[in-house]
Amino acid sequence: MSAQRPRSFDLIAFDWDGTLFDSTQIIVRCIQRAVADVGGAVPSDKAAAYVIGMGLMQALAHAAPDVPQEKYPELGARYRHHYIAHQNDLSLFEGVLPLFADLRARHHWLAVATGKSRRGLDDALRTVQLQGVFDGSRTADETAGKPHPQMLHELMREFGVEPERTLMVGDTTHDLQMAVNAGCASVGVSYGAHEPQAFHVLKPRFIAHSVRQLHDWLLENA
Repeated sequence: MSAQRPRSFDLIAFDWDGTLFDSTQIIVRCIQRAVADVGGAVPSDKAAAYVIGMGLMQALAHAAPDVPQEKYPELGARYRHHYIAHQNDLSLFEGVLPLFADLRARHHWLAVATGKSRRGLDDALRTVQLQGVFDGSRTADETAGKPHPQMLHELMREFGVEPERTLMVGDTTHDLQMAVNAGCASVGVSYGAHEPQAFHVLKPRFIAHSVRQLHDWLLENA
């Protein structure tokens, strides 16, 4: 791609879990164990995966509708207990760091828009390999859970970028619906939490089946 060719997008916002971080299966297991710990009916793998990307309590309430609201604090605490026990087992998908390097070399602003908590995201971003990669980030506990567009609205305001110059990349329908709600374009990835057949109604520009495909499409089209 010519260095003189105008970029289509100034700001590229990425979801975290299932898009950049290989964490889907561990999150599913942690949700299931937390629900079991408080005596709820354990959700199926599909039901637990569906809520990934939502804010934590929104996700747990959706995955465990039979758990009474007074048990939500305990449910959240049990989820965090199980997640912390496995967080060192998680890693970035192979190819994510070279993707970031190429996008930064082209002077895109890079951001994270995630259902994680601020504390959880900051813990993940504290690794040496991610220092200085992202220009901004928003989490569900400091804005609103997906698919509410507040995360993207705030990021666009922060960088002075219009919706048509903003791209959201994510692995769930919550991510792609957030982009629709914010008036932004999106790209879906099929290797995360949701089946890609559900993406088409939300009209993503592309569905990537690997980080390599995502890398190639962004370099050619973003």
